[in-house]
Amino acid sequence: MQAAIYGLAGAELNEDERTFFRDADPAGYILFARNCIDRAQLARLTDDLRAIHGRADLPVLIDQEGGRVARMKPPEWVAFPPGEAFDRLYRIAPSSAIEAARANARALALMLREVGVNVDCLPVLDVRQKGASDIVGDRAMGSEPMQVAALGRAVLDGLASAGVVGVVKHIPGHGRALVDSHKELPVVTASAEDLETDLEPFERLAWAPMGMVAHILFTQWDDERPSSQSPGIIRDIIRTRIGFDGFLMTDDIGMEALSGTPGERAKRSLLAGCDAVLHCSGKFDEMLDVAAHVGDLAPEAEARLARAMASTLVDDEGPEFAEMVAKRDALLALA
Repeated sequence: MQAAIYGLAGAELNEDERTFFRDADPAGYILFARNCIDRAQLARLTDDLRAIHGRADLPVLIDQEGGRVARMKPPEWVAFPPGEAFDRLYRIAPSSAIEAARANARALALMLREVGVNVDCLPVLDVRQKGASDIVGDRAMGSEPMQVAALGRAVLDGLASAGVVGVVKHIPGHGRALVDSHKELPVVTASAEDLETDLEPFERLAWAPMGMVAHILFTQWDDERPSSQSPGIIRDIIRTRIGFDGFLMTDDIGMEALSGTPGERAKRSLLAGCDAVLHCSGKFDEMLDVAAHVGDLAPEAEARLARAMASTLVDDEGPEFAEMVAKRDALLALA
């Protein structure tokens, strides 16, 4: 199983993709708006991906946060609120906010499972900081780390209740970035003491099944390499200091925070200690380059992935979508 997660070009597989994916046998796939037209089409696409590999627990990922980050869009799918909505409620009624976040996440998971998606790149555990880039902004669930962790746990629980795996992001914290890592490399010069704030939500949820590493240069820890390519940050901060032992993927290696070819970026991240790289563009020539530079998942990475995906095979008999949406909306109305 290759140590890569790939995006797709369109709403259905073309023959080049089908042949490549069969030979490469990647760790999983990630979907974007270009892949999500309607329920019937998307269910066919995810069924098609699983048929290639014969893996019932094949990870099919999506960034379906709510707010401005949503790949499955109205009118085919309903809109969900951003993290900021739960932040507002938490300030006046913490218990209600936690219940609302859990109900919202279960509703999200039920919507995803209907079309064969079993991993959501959520919760966002970045602690919001004044003056930072708006790339996180209203996606964050607050500016207080314990609050972010409490709401993040509710999100993980809500997703898991319907058999969807959550991905904590963006380890070790994107909240201080002054620029958008999609466009350039953010440099964070905060002290070790200040960075404790950023680490706390990830520490509290170190048991999470999956995590995503940010492309950020933290001068306090490594003044030469971004976190996704830094052996010291991955070993000493993420695996040891935070204590995260879940399946660790990069943020999209196509982001302009990184330099080099897609294959070079992928190789550096895997050598630094990431379990797999995320390549999202769906560009076929780039996927070939990545595949030429990455090998199979390491045995410990394969074990982490299997552990994370085991929960997706559990039967669910809990509350239905409409009930969860109604509960969430009633609670959010308190704010």
